[in-house]
Amino acid sequence: MSAESGIKTFRDSGGLWEEYKVEDVATLEAWEKNQKLVTEFYNQRRKQVMEAQPNEAHKIIADLQKTFDVTVITQNVDNLHERAGSKNVIHLHGEIVKAQSSIDPSKIYNLKNWEIKIGDTCELGSQLRPYIVWFGEMVPMMEPAIDMVGKADLFTVIGTSLNVYPAAGLVNYTPSAIPKWLVDPGDFNLEHIQNIEHIKETAVNGMKKLQDVLMKLK
Repeated sequence: MSAESGIKTFRDSGGLWEEYKVEDVATLEAWEKNQKLVTEFYNQRRKQVMEAQPNEAHKIIADLQKTFDVTVITQNVDNLHERAGSKNVIHLHGEIVKAQSSIDPSKIYNLKNWEIKIGDTCELGSQLRPYIVWFGEMVPMMEPAIDMVGKADLFTVIGTSLNVYPAAGLVNYTPSAIPKWLVDPGDFNLEHIQNIEHIKETAVNGMKKLQDVLMKLK
């Protein structure tokens, strides 16, 4: 979804996991071993996000709010949906523009700039960490996401391989009879999913096509 805004993805060719090992920057063990490396990694990601702009797909989704009751459930940690104007956004994997207490996960803070420094602490005295759900950690927003998709009248998956769990499993919680779309240029076996249409396009081109389809349903 955000690749067309110039933000590097994690799994595609040339993505972040070709430059960094997961276990070095995206686990609690990595944080405990080398806070400086982990902090610097997310500082650079945050700087990139703050310099990026929402793309046309983000804007189309926000524009659909004028006609539909839209909830965005995203695996992306950027804030491009919000900056495009989307109001109801559930972040499954955290929000890179926020920080979190390293001892009390309920304490979350908006960041004024792109940098968290070693020595930056919350009121409890604990070092601030990126507000990111690392590998091996619980996904606290998964339950609200499951509840939301269970009430859906329409369901769209955009720009994901459907291989990243638990998020990929959300389609299994949707009412089976509702219309569903997958917008992604890749090839996928979708035989196990009822009433799904594959728009084999990038997020921007695919959302332009899907917007036309959806507006005929209003």
